[in-house]
Amino acid sequence: MLNEDIKGPIKTMNSAKKSSRLAPKARVVNKPVEEKVGRYYYKGNRHKQLRAFVTVVKLGSLTRAAEALYLSQPTISLQLQALERELGLSLLERSRRRINLTDAGEALYELTRPLVEGWETLDGDFQAKVKGLHGGRLTIAAGTSTIQYLLPELVRRFRERFPAVKLQLANVTGKDGLAMLREDQADFAVGSMLDVPNDIAWAPVHHYDPMLIMPPDHPLAAKEEIVLEDLSPYGLILPPQRLSTYRLVDLVFQQRQVPYQVAIEVGGWDVIKEYVAMGLGISIVTGICISEADRGRLAVRNLRQYFPQRAYGVVMRKGKFLSAEARAFIDLINPGLLTHRDYDESGHSQR
Repeated sequence: MLNEDIKGPIKTMNSAKKSSRLAPKARVVNKPVEEKVGRYYYKGNRHKQLRAFVTVVKLGSLTRAAEALYLSQPTISLQLQALERELGLSLLERSRRRINLTDAGEALYELTRPLVEGWETLDGDFQAKVKGLHGGRLTIAAGTSTIQYLLPELVRRFRERFPAVKLQLANVTGKDGLAMLREDQADFAVGSMLDVPNDIAWAPVHHYDPMLIMPPDHPLAAKEEIVLEDLSPYGLILPPQRLSTYRLVDLVFQQRQVPYQVAIEVGGWDVIKEYVAMGLGISIVTGICISEADRGRLAVRNLRQYFPQRAYGVVMRKGKFLSAEARAFIDLINPGLLTHRDYDESGHSQR
């Protein structure tokens, strides 16, 4: 009886197992990823669409936008198509050379650019609000003359407001400064530019006239009006040839077919001014380096009729999202500069 009682349940269990093996299994179908997140993958992420749109407008092409966002060009194109499809309007007019905004695109760009840039800098801006820019870091690339004559007052004001920010002024030439910007080793640069590459934005802020300096007893100091040909007999003291000042002086003399001679090549405006005061030659310098004390020991004449003004301003890589520290310093240079749309897109005012 005991054995029969045991066998009964065992048989029942075996029958159940056999039945389950014979019953057809329910088929599990894995839905495509697109069906799980929506019909279109790019349709569900409005932030990515707007970020692609703003970046394309800033940089002027899908290729540059893709490089700036570390995405493929087809991905950027799909995001833009999804955005236009959802809004039901054409935002961009595509051509071989550049992408232009439609009226609808213009309106959308004005609305979304602050949002996209604000999102990218949200963490830094939040920390700045909470901590008052405590413990941040800011690296500015600049040439010797900019660091010596233009930045001291700005640095003083910045340090008074944000004493906890570690500020680094990288003393570099223009070429090295551009390399630092492209490699994100500097937040931005301050200086003068003759040629602006396509991937760089430049906003001129301060303008200085070219000045001829000479000893007070120099023969040219007695002349009321000085023409370019008057400089030919006298040796010039100029910065090294690799610097833009030398190239600019050479260009003007060459264009006007006026001979000139260089007596000394030496770096640093203070050194040049000292050598001129010693009577070792004359020089053409930018007005940024002329102080009231210099006018007391040197004869100074304006040469704006022959040489162009030198503009100094903010230089940055297009598509670069600035930290809260960088924005604070740029606001000291020129309040409202970062809200100027023409600067964001090309670095030059087009209006």
